[in-house]
Amino acid sequence: MTRSLKERRLHPRIDHRLPLNLAVNGYDFSTSTHNISSVGAYCHLDKYMPPFTKISVKLSLPNKEKAGKNTIVECRGVVVRSEDEAAGGFNLAIFFNDIRDDQRKKIAHYVSQFLP
Repeated sequence: MTRSLKERRLHPRIDHRLPLNLAVNGYDFSTSTHNISSVGAYCHLDKYMPPFTKISVKLSLPNKEKAGKNTIVECRGVVVRSEDEAAGGFNLAIFFNDIRDDQRKKIAHYVSQFLP
């Protein structure tokens, strides 16, 4: 049986570095995504955040139609995985658990531009 190299996820992800701002318990963090899908993001932080931490997310998506004008997506998420990084810091998997449909569609549209 051969495996297809095609993305099999219901919500495909792409490996893109995008500006990402996180807010939790009165603290703000700026980072960038390692990958993104319409249901979540993977990023790196210097600070440990345990799984199930609720966070506010602000994501900036480049807009091809309007050069220099980014599309902003805001939602709430929850940390579903926090992994120690050998080089220091932590890799976080964030699930967007409270996102309006129009915001999810903005991410899905951005991601779809880079799929085969």
